[in-house]
Amino acid sequence: MRRASILTAVVSAGLAMACADSPVAPEAGIPEASFRRGAGAQTVSVMTRNLYIGADVDQVIAALATQDPEVIEAALGYAIQTLINTDFPARAGAIADEIAAARPHVIGVQELSALDIDLTGLGLPVVIALDFLPVLQAAMEARGLEYDLAVAIQNLEATPIDGITLIDRDAIFVDSRVTVNSTASKIFDFNVGEVATGVVLERGWVAIDATIGGTDYTILSTHLESGQLPVLDTLRAAQAIEIATVLGAAAPAIVMGDLNDVPGSLMYNVMLGAGFTDVWAALRPGAIGYTCCHVD
Repeated sequence: MRRASILTAVVSAGLAMACADSPVAPEAGIPEASFRRGAGAQTVSVMTRNLYIGADVDQVIAALATQDPEVIEAALGYAIQTLINTDFPARAGAIADEIAAARPHVIGVQELSALDIDLTGLGLPVVIALDFLPVLQAAMEARGLEYDLAVAIQNLEATPIDGITLIDRDAIFVDSRVTVNSTASKIFDFNVGEVATGVVLERGWVAIDATIGGTDYTILSTHLESGQLPVLDTLRAAQAIEIATVLGAAAPAIVMGDLNDVPGSLMYNVMLGAGFTDVWAALRPGAIGYTCCHVD
C-alpha cells in the first residue's frame, strides 16, 4: 500500500498517519507510531500528544454565551481550579519521561498553550502566567533530551474577558537524527469561527520535509475540530481534505495529531480514500485505543 497511516480509533485522541511503500511493522518500546519501508530499512517513529490545556474550555465558552455574569464567574472559577489541579508542569515531566523511554524521531504536540490570567481587576486574587512551551522544553532538557522546535503555528488568541488571554499552538519537535529541509504551517480554510465575544475557534497544521536515515519524509501534525454534531463531522472531513490535498501524492508521508474522530467517520474515510492506512489497527489488531473521555 502506498501510504500507511497511524490513527488511533478515538474521539479526542492522539492520531498519526504515515505514508510508506511497505507494510507497517511494530518496534518494541515505541507505543506511538512506527512503520518500516522494508527489511533492514530505517524505522521511523513519531509521538503525538495533545498536551491538554488543563480544563474544559467548552464549559467556559458555553458560560460566556449566556452573558450571565454569575454563570460566567462560576465557570471560570471551576476552570481555573481544574487548571491548577491538572498541574501542567507535573504532566510535562511525565510526557518527558515517555519521550525518554521511546526516543521518537519526531514529536507532534497540540494545545501547546500559553495562559495569562490576572483577575485582580475583578476583585479576585488570581494571577497565573503559564506558557507550556518553555515548561516542556525544560522538562526534556532536565532528562538530557535534545529535541529542537522545528515549526509551530498559533491557531488562536482568545480574550474571553478582561484579564484572561489564551494562545493555542501546534508544534513539531525533532531530534538530532532528523534533518529538517523545510517547514510549513497554515490555518485551515474552514473553521468554526466566533463562538463568543473574544473567542474565535481556529485550527491549523504544521509540517516538515525531513530526511531520516537517508530517506525523505513529509511529516504533518494537526488538531482537527472537536464535537459530535453532524456539522462538525463535516468540518473535520473538510479539514482532512485540505491535509490530503497539501500532501498530494508525495510518499512517504506521516500525519499525526488529535483528529477528534473514530473509524468509519467522514474524516476517517477521507484519509483512507487518500491512500492512508490506520496504523493503530495495523500495529494492534483488535485493541481498543480510546484516549477520551476521562473525568476532569
